[in-house]
Amino acid sequence: MTNSTKNTQSGVQMLEISSDLAGQRLDNFLITRLKGVPRSMVYRIVRKGEVRVNKGRIKPDYRLKAGDIVRVPPVRLSETDKSIPTKSLQQRIEDSILYEDNSVLVINKPSGIAVHGGSGIKHGVIEALRAQRPDAHFLELVHRLDRDTSGCLLIAKKRSALRDLHEQLREHKMNKIYLTLLKGNWGSKKKAIDAPLLKNTLTSGERMVKVNVNGKSARSVFAPVQCRSEASLVKVRLETGRTHQIRVHATYSGHPIAGDSKYGDEEFNKHMRKMGLKRLFLHASSLTFTLPGTEQNLKVEAPLDEQLQSVLKKLEIA
Repeated sequence: MTNSTKNTQSGVQMLEISSDLAGQRLDNFLITRLKGVPRSMVYRIVRKGEVRVNKGRIKPDYRLKAGDIVRVPPVRLSETDKSIPTKSLQQRIEDSILYEDNSVLVINKPSGIAVHGGSGIKHGVIEALRAQRPDAHFLELVHRLDRDTSGCLLIAKKRSALRDLHEQLREHKMNKIYLTLLKGNWGSKKKAIDAPLLKNTLTSGERMVKVNVNGKSARSVFAPVQCRSEASLVKVRLETGRTHQIRVHATYSGHPIAGDSKYGDEEFNKHMRKMGLKRLFLHASSLTFTLPGTEQNLKVEAPLDEQLQSVLKKLEIA
């Protein structure tokens, strides 16, 4: 909970952070507080200094402390921003649920659907879930997947669960396994790619990531499942969670991901399109974590969609 005071003339809110919100990132706090506000707008008001913590400018990844005073400016949305996700999107997300209990739910996120609205996208998974469940008091993303990546996505239904799961992420106690199809023959050996990643935002607003010594540490472990001369099915375990990490590390290793229009190989992608691949072949296949408030480990697995299964059959990998 937060204590709040409001300047009625300007609409500015001064929010005091309580102990149960301590440790949460500022951007996640604002996205929760300013429901319906596009993520891009949240980052813009932080960058412009309209959001302040203890009267000072602050970065979006700042972790809030108990007693911090957060200045939140008034944010006005147009009527189009307030639109409701379509019933078909709501139902598609509801039909994708793999596991649910009182504190968490896991969905098999379809490729092509963002996890949240923003950057020109009106609605994502979390907006669809909130619209489908208007009586739910709390629904928050625990982590993220790229829009084109499918598979296991974890959502907290309680703030206490969110804190617990974020702690598991920080302490590397949550195990995420991805399946991906890579160009060429990977070989028979498991290999760790340990290469720092630097994120850049182009003038168009597009995010590009590259291996750079000045970047943040990033480590991915690639383990072959089945290899052919033209392509290899590989399992990837993330030891860090950087933007586009698997995609950039795969290309860095000389084996770009099939269907990757940003970091991939154009000729390989053209060949894969002839095989029926119309999306990025990257799938969060399993997620293992401890259920919040218990000592029970849970492993949730997400099956590949029909398109990916069909491509593997044509390559005689399935």
